[in-house]
Amino acid sequence: DGEGKPGRNFKLAQQKKADPKGAYSLDPAHRGNYTTLPQPDTTYATGQPGNIPDPRFPADLKNGPFQLSRYMAFSDFPGDPVHRFFQMWQQVGNKNQKDLFVWVAETAGIGNHNDGFGTTPDDTHQGGLAMGFFNMNTGDAPFFKQMADFYAISDNYHQAIMGGTGANFLALVTGDAAAFYDANGQFAVPPTSFTYQGVQTSQVENPNPQTGISNNPNWYIEDGYRGGSYVNCADSKQLGVAPILDYLTSLGVKSKCAASAYYLVNNYNLGYKADGTLSNPTNDPTLFTLPPQPSGLPNIGDALSAKGVTWRYYSGGRGNGTSPTADYCGICDPLTGFTSLMTTPLKQNLKDVNDLYADIAAGTVPSVAFVRPLEQLAGHPANAVLALYENFTTNLVNLVHDQPDLWNKTAILITYDEGGGYYDSGYIQPLDFFGDGTRIPLIAVSPYAKKGFVDHTYYDHASVLKFIEWNWHLSPLSARSRDNLPTPTQPAGTYVPINGPAIGDLTTLFDFRKFRQNAPAITLVITDQDND
Repeated sequence: DGEGKPGRNFKLAQQKKADPKGAYSLDPAHRGNYTTLPQPDTTYATGQPGNIPDPRFPADLKNGPFQLSRYMAFSDFPGDPVHRFFQMWQQVGNKNQKDLFVWVAETAGIGNHNDGFGTTPDDTHQGGLAMGFFNMNTGDAPFFKQMADFYAISDNYHQAIMGGTGANFLALVTGDAAAFYDANGQFAVPPTSFTYQGVQTSQVENPNPQTGISNNPNWYIEDGYRGGSYVNCADSKQLGVAPILDYLTSLGVKSKCAASAYYLVNNYNLGYKADGTLSNPTNDPTLFTLPPQPSGLPNIGDALSAKGVTWRYYSGGRGNGTSPTADYCGICDPLTGFTSLMTTPLKQNLKDVNDLYADIAAGTVPSVAFVRPLEQLAGHPANAVLALYENFTTNLVNLVHDQPDLWNKTAILITYDEGGGYYDSGYIQPLDFFGDGTRIPLIAVSPYAKKGFVDHTYYDHASVLKFIEWNWHLSPLSARSRDNLPTPTQPAGTYVPINGPAIGDLTTLFDFRKFRQNAPAITLVITDQDND
């Protein structure tokens, strides 16, 4: 309900346990509900002891969503729920059940090959973390609440790829998935057998459960941030692929998996460093690096440049590229992965966030700007907090608002790369093998944004591309990218397109015929100065 307590539909979110038999499945046999949620874990949350049941939370939480800020301050650091590709597919299921978020987190966790996370088949250090949420109605995220009240939000915007950060940032700039290429720009096979820290490892995913582990029936064979992250999804015989392909086939949805392509579905380092040098010049498999992406994967930077539209991608901590700070997130700076940018003068379009502040002050902001803050300000669970991300975006909105010539012709879109692994009840549209994933916030701030408007149109990261293409009259990036999908047809008040797969272009959030003269800045002092 509005107070964050269990409401009349609480039981619809109850989490179940499963009893898998054999290979990876999107719908393993269920074996009843959790009586209570397992106590959420601290994982690596800043300011908390690592990898223990989090003493801030009860050990007997009701089986369902719970408000995080009932037990910790909104400005505190929660643990980090698992958010990886095959895990999220299994959590969501093949009927949008979403009833295995906790069980998958408790059994598969973040995978078996990782550095420094301490996960084992006996303890994945998750508990019921995935069921936590924040609640604007009780005071959480007050700045975002103001933006929602004075501007427009979507309650049907989704991460584009099941899982985590890297693949979703790449989708934001391509509407597609990156793949493993050789030096000639041809699809190739990633390393499948090498030793990393004394353990035999492959870069190819295998989410089938290991045998012989009596206390964990769902501990994946090959997965993790230092393990499997590629998948050849055109081949139904590849491990973990058939259940997803079968589900898509039953719906008449194409997989968008090219023959012989091994797609990256989780986090690997990008092919270039911020200074333009190769990240892995010797092709060392233990560096877990996505090779440089060739022209076969078009990106929005190249498309804008070809049209003569100015653009920049601003990243916190990037500096001039020669010595990024520890808070620079390389996988969150996705255009550094592309040969067409990093080996040409277009590399100069990749800037530090401080350059954005200078551009705002000087009136030299480009036509299209992507902005990613320092890692500690990015709102990621455990190593950042939502409150700091909210402060960062509020400051940015107000800086633009204070420059009328810029504000009067700007639309600011605020979102996340992905949902952090948290449970969400919203509908997820199966678009292809890669997703969509769970809903995430999107706020549109502009003097043209509809005041207090909540948009139900179905969106994902490719909608940002469609909006850019609509405004600057660009073609879709490629024949297979998601910006080709049609605009959704949805009866009023509904969330599911009847002409799917389909995604919108964000234009419903705006009325470009109506300029709101008094559209306000964001402040803790709530006024109703905007009566338009």
